[in-house]
Amino acid sequence: MPAITTNDLKNGITLELDNGLFQVVEFQHVKPGKGGAFVRTKLRNLKNGNVFDRTFNAGVRVEQALLEKKDMQFLYRDGDDYVFMDMESYDQQNVAPTALGDAADYMVENSVAIIAFYNGEIVTVEIPAAVELTITDTEPGVQGDRVSGARKPATLETGKVVQVPLFVNPGDRVKVDTRTGDYITRV
Repeated sequence: MPAITTNDLKNGITLELDNGLFQVVEFQHVKPGKGGAFVRTKLRNLKNGNVFDRTFNAGVRVEQALLEKKDMQFLYRDGDDYVFMDMESYDQQNVAPTALGDAADYMVENSVAIIAFYNGEIVTVEIPAAVELTITDTEPGVQGDRVSGARKPATLETGKVVQVPLFVNPGDRVKVDTRTGDYITRV
């Protein structure tokens, strides 16, 4: 593994620190008037998703973890696991829902995700920032309930519930932001 200095940190870099794998979410180089410079970071634990702050002295060497990324297609659910197929070798692999995290709320059959491996173990699953899904269930908009920006809950084909405008009906396709879970537009 290559060792880099804290001066080389960038958002998205994965580090192997003493207690696991961490991805840099945010970093800031600080040079105070007195004393040495330091780097303030926000790191995400790739095992459990927790985010915490950590400060490094400037120029300290840290180990960068090199992740192998593959495009994989989601095929189907097998019990609790999700089955993905490598799009180059056609090998299939079962992925636990904990490895998917929030991405599981937006996965439909035949969708493609970028899966990152470290030492043969899945560490992250990246999906597009927005996906198109079908509304399976929602209450009808009530006549006279026309307040500007009024919302109602709607269930997506994956089972995720999002807030949508009153004019959205079951069977409509909608675009949803996968980072926040917010409705974007009707398709």
